Amino acid sequence: MDHLKELGQTVWAAAAGANAKEATLGAGTAFIGTLGSLLGGWDKPLIFLLALMAADYVTGVLGAIRTKTLNSEVMFWGGIRKVTILFVIGLSALIDDWIQPGSLLFRTIAIFFYAGREGLSVVENLGVYGVAFPPKLVSFLEQLNDKGKEDDKNDNRN
Repeated sequence: MDHLKELGQTVWAAAAGANAKEATLGAGTAFIGTLGSLLGGWDKPLIFLLALMAADYVTGVLGAIRTKTLNSEVMFWGGIRKVTILFVIGLSALIDDWIQPGSLLFRTIAIFFYAGREGLSVVENLGVYGVAFPPKLVSFLEQLNDKGKEDDKNDNRN
């Protein structure tokens, strides 16, 4: 009977973790893996978009602190906007998989569009601090934004 109890504890520790720290780490890892799967997989464009989203949020908060316009409601809705962007990326990945499995057309268009918007927002936020950006970088972000809009227009015509 003791062997059965010990086996149960071992299985539980392996599944949930020996302590709260291990359980939290396991749950976090599972969440990140699931999120990546729902968004069509972890690739460089998605990672780039997530980095831009984080940078936009942080620079927006810092800019609001600098201009003394920090507002929790604006921050909340900014976070909701980020979640909505991820939702659209996930839907785009589902559409791609539905129409032609293995294709990344709609997902890529959505990522380009939002990466351009987020990147331009970071540039605007950092402008509050007087940070200048190389014109080539700003041009690249504008091209990403325009490419997403152009691809969207072309898809609507078909």
